[in-house]
Amino acid sequence: MSAARDDRITVPRFVAAKGAGRKLSVLTAYDFPTASILDDAGVDALLVGDTLGMVVQGKSTTLPVTLDQMIYHGEMVARAAKRSLVIVDLPFLSYQVSPQQAVENAGRVLKETLAPCVKLEGGVGQAGTIAALTTADIPVVAHVGLKPQSVHMLGGMNKVQRDRKRLLEDAHAATEAGAFAIVLELIPMDIAAEITAALPIPTIGIGAGPHCDGQVLVTPDMLGVTTGFSPRFLKRYANLHDVIRNAAAEYVKEVREGTFPTEQHGHP
Repeated sequence: MSAARDDRITVPRFVAAKGAGRKLSVLTAYDFPTASILDDAGVDALLVGDTLGMVVQGKSTTLPVTLDQMIYHGEMVARAAKRSLVIVDLPFLSYQVSPQQAVENAGRVLKETLAPCVKLEGGVGQAGTIAALTTADIPVVAHVGLKPQSVHMLGGMNKVQRDRKRLLEDAHAATEAGAFAIVLELIPMDIAAEITAALPIPTIGIGAGPHCDGQVLVTPDMLGVTTGFSPRFLKRYANLHDVIRNAAAEYVKEVREGTFPTEQHGHP
């Protein structure tokens, strides 16, 4: 068995970054080659998000994603990651029925993907589940603010959550139940700053401003692969949609014209 890399981001190292004042970078990953590239780039954590339902499967919400699908994608990402911490989302109805269900399904994730931790949506309402998971030695990232699995209750995927009292209660409940980090999604900057200052665990923001301990973006959005989605919090670092489209169009043109392949692309 090969020795573990000395620079691998473990759960304790991820948590310790807050005390050291080091900001944490998190990006989503759903497949082996993308995870390999992001890992090589130095990303601290790779989130195998149930966002794959939207950005990979082309669906309108995350709700149809299954546990087996999360395990399938999570195993690829965990196998690719040499340094990054890999976090796998628990999809809708894989943990809400009971803490026992959550432990069984999260246990499957850890056993079948070899990823070290899971993420679930919720604070006060899922505190008992978070406690059950951590009691079973399953590290948990919590997620408060906009919760995509609650899309129908919220009435949409772009609703900024402004209930300060509820957000603070959710964040503290998740922390006290044993979560080692917490995602803050689509909440006002001042509330995110207050939560970040109050908690001993790292906060990872998306649409929550610059005062969190780290940030997460959906990789196909950040790379400009997806189109028609431009929320205020998103910064596109590339325009791969046009790069890929133009390359594919050039390939189509050359095949049709007979200029590809040439003899140099064949075997004598």
